[in-house]
Amino acid sequence: MTPPLHSCRRTCAGPAAMRALAALAACTALVAGCGNGTAPDPGYPELGATLRSLSRGLDEACEPTRTPEGCARDLDTLTAPTERAFAQALEHRLLDAGSVAAMNELDRARALRVAAAEEARSRQDPQHVPLARAVAAEKLAYQRLLAELERLRTAPPPGDRTDPVRGAATLMKG
Repeated sequence: MTPPLHSCRRTCAGPAAMRALAALAACTALVAGCGNGTAPDPGYPELGATLRSLSRGLDEACEPTRTPEGCARDLDTLTAPTERAFAQALEHRLLDAGSVAAMNELDRARALRVAAAEEARSRQDPQHVPLARAVAAEKLAYQRLLAELERLRTAPPPGDRTDPVRGAATLMKG
């Protein structure tokens, strides 16, 4: 008895079939590897740490018993961490019009506070009311900037991985 004759077309995949299988395997791996459980952390942990440090510094600055002049010195120590946070947000391309506006507001408040501090020193008045107002305005500007950067840090990125199946279907169509 002779063995049944099989055509190579039935058992051997051609180049087009191999490409289709490779594409299907790649899409399957993409879908399996990019589910919400295994997606990279979009929370930007280094930016989160910088913002927490800045927030702690702002909370510790300007204790109720401090003079506005002492509070102004405390606020001066927050310049470097603020610039670091802004640079990290820029590095991750997280900035938007709201965060840039908040940073500009902080810069204006800082300039007003520096001018008020100079006036308070020239008058030798550590309780100078315009300085106290300028310090309060700068603290508020810091809080707004922190809120904006935290909002950007925790917002899901556009086109995030919340629907991996639809993304794979789109890949398969193309």
